[in-house]
Amino acid sequence: MARIDFYILSNAGPQQRQLFACRLAEKAYRLENTVHIHTGTPADAQRIDQLLWTFRDGSFVPHDLVSTDAQDRQSPITIGSGDDDIESRDLLINLCDDIPAFAEDFPRVAELVSSDDDCKRESRKRYAEYRAKGHTLETHKV
Repeated sequence: MARIDFYILSNAGPQQRQLFACRLAEKAYRLENTVHIHTGTPADAQRIDQLLWTFRDGSFVPHDLVSTDAQDRQSPITIGSGDDDIESRDLLINLCDDIPAFAEDFPRVAELVSSDDDCKRESRKRYAEYRAKGHTLETHKV
């Protein structure tokens, strides 16, 4: 069973989730972990791609958008929005309203919850689903 960490953010909006995803990916990379960031849309994946270059001065987080080219998947951080054949990595950062089908293949999953009501509601559904599957759940207020 995977360990699922729910990070409860104090601010509202998808931008807060995206920025925190970048910070979390950077931390994981520095700890020599591999990461996949799963977004809801290709536009969100592009936004994360851009943010990873600019979210913090002096930061370097090597990453690639997932495409059909297996070469793209060699980077320690991958970003994608579809249900592509994503190989297991050390950490999955989920920015979707649903649990991706491939989440079961990851030993750790990070769910980022902003303070807006819609995000909280969808996160509660995912929490209940993870709990029903027997995963280890942790909650962190950030």
